[in-house]
Amino acid sequence: MQFETRCVHVGVDKDSAYLSATTPIYPSSTFRWDDLNSNRGFDYTRSGNPTRKALEENLAALEGGIDCRATCTGMSAIAATMHMFQPGDHVIAGHDIYGGTYRLFDAVFRKMGIDFSFVRMGDPENVRRAMTPATKCVWIETPSNPLLNIVDIKAICDVARAGGAISIADNTFLSPYLQRPFEQGCDIVVHSTTKYLNGHSDVVGGCVITRHKEHAERISYLVNALGLACSPFDAWLVLRGVKTLGPRMEAHQRGAMAVANFLNSHANVEHVYYPGLADHPQHELAKRQQRGFGAMLSFDLKGGRPAVEKVLAKLKMFQLAESLGGVESLIEYPDTMSHASMNEAARREAGITAKTLRVSVGIEHPDDLIADLAQALAD
Repeated sequence: MQFETRCVHVGVDKDSAYLSATTPIYPSSTFRWDDLNSNRGFDYTRSGNPTRKALEENLAALEGGIDCRATCTGMSAIAATMHMFQPGDHVIAGHDIYGGTYRLFDAVFRKMGIDFSFVRMGDPENVRRAMTPATKCVWIETPSNPLLNIVDIKAICDVARAGGAISIADNTFLSPYLQRPFEQGCDIVVHSTTKYLNGHSDVVGGCVITRHKEHAERISYLVNALGLACSPFDAWLVLRGVKTLGPRMEAHQRGAMAVANFLNSHANVEHVYYPGLADHPQHELAKRQQRGFGAMLSFDLKGGRPAVEKVLAKLKMFQLAESLGGVESLIEYPDTMSHASMNEAARREAGITAKTLRVSVGIEHPDDLIADLAQALAD
């Protein structure tokens, strides 16, 4: 089946009693056993649930993995992967990753004895130089959040493999419709299903997708043991949302390219961060390893925070809110919102300044989005 067909059909045909056209929700917390030695495949919903299993089958098929575990949040998906490592292990990550991921690594797992190095991952040599005998993982986020830097997935995975480490990619920003890290050599893929996979801003969730049996078994054990699995209703919402992933991403991209071009030519905008623009430093790399440029962009506004506050107060269609990937357009201020959990020095090192705004372009008509930005940016 082609990608869009898999979105619609994988994990759906589960109702042998009534032949429901959609996957049923199984809200039961527990399931009866046939006898002391056998059950129908499920015993307790923390460990497994038919609705959640349907979602996991769908997402594994979309990414090209052998197994998936759906979790209660995107951060719980990341936490599950970090529990694969032990005190004394070393993890390499980008210097410009999502603020919540940075906080989890730097303020939580570092205190548990795992060492982290945050490097400029746009140059694979920086990763190579950071590798040590203790390095067990290279964490890839591409495009990066919020400045849309692109990482050469294959090159970084090759470096990790040569050093005896595994590679884990956060594919949230593009979804498997636009980027397939497994095809570039990655070992594990994570998502915040809150974002494009669900696409409707009405659920919080995550997933970990694996392509090696030993990783699948370990992640399955950890998600169960740590109690990280998502609820049946949340799984059903994501399974419903993912059906329209392909057409939504096309609509998102159409708007993002139009908005990026508009901002790139506006006198009050200092810089636009969007891989779809020809002057983006990794434009050719993005073309090579992605199927499209996605719907996330950021820009620096001339005039700093006073100008930012003025623009945000005037916007009518772009909602001032965190998160991304929903059908509605959002705008946020990384310095005090999505990346506030990074200290100021780390934010500045990552390139996030007091003039930076991040935009999640929805599926509204591009002309309406541009009109709203035009009136907000007008002097």
